[in-house]
Amino acid sequence: MKGRRNRFVLACAMLAFASVGTAYADDSAPPRSKGWAHSTATAASDRGSSPAHDLDFLFGALKAAPDQESAKAIENRIWALWLASGSDTVDLLMRRAKTAVEKEKLDVALRLLDAVIEIRPQFTEAWNRRATVFFLKKDYGSALSDLRQVLRREPRHFAALAGLGTIMQDIGDEKNALEAFRRAAELYPQLNGMPDKIRSLTEKVEGQPI
Repeated sequence: MKGRRNRFVLACAMLAFASVGTAYADDSAPPRSKGWAHSTATAASDRGSSPAHDLDFLFGALKAAPDQESAKAIENRIWALWLASGSDTVDLLMRRAKTAVEKEKLDVALRLLDAVIEIRPQFTEAWNRRATVFFLKKDYGSALSDLRQVLRREPRHFAALAGLGTIMQDIGDEKNALEAFRRAAELYPQLNGMPDKIRSLTEKVEGQPI
């Protein structure tokens, strides 16, 4: 059970960094999956609408995705939009921060993300990445502060909600952890590991169903 929980905690921490490499490599490339997932994930960009409208469309598709493969293709599109900083300098710093995290150089990653936020404080994803690094350093106060910035700018940020729930659970606030996980699952029903977390916490917080 402990090993299973540790794997989930690590997955929540790394969810924010999972798609950054491919998204920066080619944000316009279609996902590899075919059929329903491919057509749904590409429909928003094909219409030539604004990023905000594209996100609305993609979140609707994410909620309706019939399986994890389809949902992952749509998730990658959402990350591509979230990662569109509009600045080559910011993109470079974000890539370097990702590399630093992969090499477990967390202080280096923090300095890089500090620089991103100073350059472009309105870039939501920089706050999310920095919250992730604070989480990995177990600096929960700073992580929560950055997650508030993320969710104020993008209340649908399922990775931030998953991270929030994990922190709340770690500090013993299971009620708010459950609420955060439920919000994440409402946005992204296929989010890996979330149904089990919600089921377990529901039994602890609300008791066994009669």
